[in-house]
Amino acid sequence: MLNLITHDAIVEINMARPPVNALNIDLLRAIRDAVDNAVAGGARGIVFSGLPGMFSAGVDVPSLLGRDRDGVRQFWREFFATCSKLAMSPAPTVAAITGHSPAGGAVLSLFCDYRVMAEGPFRIGLNEVQVGLVVPESIQMALRRIVGGYRAERLMVAGAMVESADALQFGLVDEITNVEQVVTRALVWMQGMIALPSNAMLKTRAIARADLTKVWADPEQLPIDEFVDAYFHPETQAVLEKLVARLKKKD
Repeated sequence: MLNLITHDAIVEINMARPPVNALNIDLLRAIRDAVDNAVAGGARGIVFSGLPGMFSAGVDVPSLLGRDRDGVRQFWREFFATCSKLAMSPAPTVAAITGHSPAGGAVLSLFCDYRVMAEGPFRIGLNEVQVGLVVPESIQMALRRIVGGYRAERLMVAGAMVESADALQFGLVDEITNVEQVVTRALVWMQGMIALPSNAMLKTRAIARADLTKVWADPEQLPIDEFVDAYFHPETQAVLEKLVARLKKKD
């Protein structure tokens, strides 16, 4: 489900779970293991990329529906642990957003240091509300620190999906380029980072990200049970079931 590509001191973790890089437990665990292995192997920077036209479609909802509470909690525990792994990464990270990035895909990008997105009709956003899910405070906080409080509120409460040009204007992504150049631009930014005096850069980065790492240092302390309670709300279940039915019709 992953392609691991070495670019000198930078490791690219390329998500490759066709057709849309939907996040299931196996992919989430693979991402965490890849981060650990990259750092242990001496990587000074990490780039996350996806499929052309699709970074990640977010949570694999069809595989989640029908699970009992323990199964659902296990999935969200894995998801939050992966967010924590990115937030706490000792090496700088870039999200090379190679296409659409709704919901969970957008969430993962929030914990990276920098975001490069494919320009054009590709959309990104935390559209959880549109599918009946609550955006927890720990994720709201990650978005607020990037786009500011009011903009984050407007995007999340509406469950808005915005095209790349608007995402750049809002500060949700840092740079846009054509889809073929997304990874290249991500690598260029990272090469600039790791060319800086390492001790000064990393310690300054740690201070700048202290608010994020304080919240995400221990995912077991996050309110996962409250989130699971909201997931099992009848309204949420009804909306998710309709979503899965639409996906099956497309297949």
